[in-house]
Amino acid sequence: MNQSVTNESAANESIEPQNQVTTAVDQVFVELRRAIVEGDVAQGSKISEPELAKRYGVSRATLRDALNRLEACNLVERKANVGCRVVALTPERLIEVYQVRASLEGLACRLAAENMTDEEIANIKALLNKHLNEQRVKEGESYYQEAGDLDFHYRIIKGSKNEHLFNLLIHDLYQLIRMYRVQMGMTGPRVSKAFDEHLAIINAIENRDGELAEMLMKRHIGYSMNNIENKFNAAQ
Repeated sequence: MNQSVTNESAANESIEPQNQVTTAVDQVFVELRRAIVEGDVAQGSKISEPELAKRYGVSRATLRDALNRLEACNLVERKANVGCRVVALTPERLIEVYQVRASLEGLACRLAAENMTDEEIANIKALLNKHLNEQRVKEGESYYQEAGDLDFHYRIIKGSKNEHLFNLLIHDLYQLIRMYRVQMGMTGPRVSKAFDEHLAIINAIENRDGELAEMLMKRHIGYSMNNIENKFNAAQ
């Protein structure tokens, strides 16, 4: 495995506990997930099991187990007479996923305002400062967030302290949402505005204003959806 497996595993310790990222299936799943999310494996592309098994040096059975896990987190899909493909990022799928995301992450913010500790909130503010200092956010050039505890949205969801909500957002939708964010939403004029919106959300949570935090998150996700939708339209 190359170094990106190690980096992805470290960033995702809260998604896959370290003692679980040990088997060949785990390693192929993590690496292939990263490649799909970041666009190294093209969206909509057909998956060749023999080719991928050879690339990762694993059996076809091991690869199929990894693909089953990728299907469970909505990154690949199987269709009769077509086979296994990477999901395609489409405007229609964007709207459906982001409508659900806005409602659920809005609720996560409301709950986070009630349940997050002062230390957890301070840690998120420190994370935002790190993002600002290490990336070209001020100039609106880029805003890339690693997965797991290095991601503002992940921290808020975890801070809701609601296990069912966490499972819906992290296990079912998180990687597909990241795929849209990474491939279509982390550059351009939207960058600095998105950062300011993150700061406003955590300030509302710090002030224990769950209603405001929920509204700001829903608005933030709506703006992000519109930004990505505009990129789809510009590409046509």
